[in-house]
Amino acid sequence: MSEASGTPPIETLYEGKYLALRREGHWEYAERPNARGAAFIVAVTEAQELVLVEQYRIPLHARCIELPAGIIGDEAAFVNEGIEAAALRELEEETGFRGARAELLASGPVGAGLASEILHLVRAHDLKRVHAGGGVEGEDITVHVVPLAGIGEWLAQQGRSGKWVEPRIYAGLWFVQNAAGK
Repeated sequence: MSEASGTPPIETLYEGKYLALRREGHWEYAERPNARGAAFIVAVTEAQELVLVEQYRIPLHARCIELPAGIIGDEAAFVNEGIEAAALRELEEETGFRGARAELLASGPVGAGLASEILHLVRAHDLKRVHAGGGVEGEDITVHVVPLAGIGEWLAQQGRSGKWVEPRIYAGLWFVQNAAGK
């Protein structure tokens, strides 16, 4: 323990380009070097459709249905980028939808027992489709634009077909359904 602070020192067990494993006392956790969190984007079109992405996730060895998302500040060109700006940039890269403005809905830990990462749930407003989406080089993203009226059944069908449905989608839907007029 550090005598000055009364807390154990942080030991680096491994550090790669995008992930570090740390030990602090008896606790081991993951950290993203050079990142200030992750933006998860709730984007609803004028036609009342939720914009989602699908991609293969190596750690799960499966395809996942997710909110569009991205790491904040992990690239040199965007090191000082704000949460809302990062959310709008990631939304356009991944889905082809450009938002006119972004609103921070909530922030909190992704997995408090496993990682130090903080997620920022952001609502994108006034969407305009500017390209097909699909992500940047090295990403293979499928864009889904799903009517809110049938989204529960659509998500259930995705799960039945063997895809993982990311639970943050349901948090985003709660904000959509409980923030009328914003």
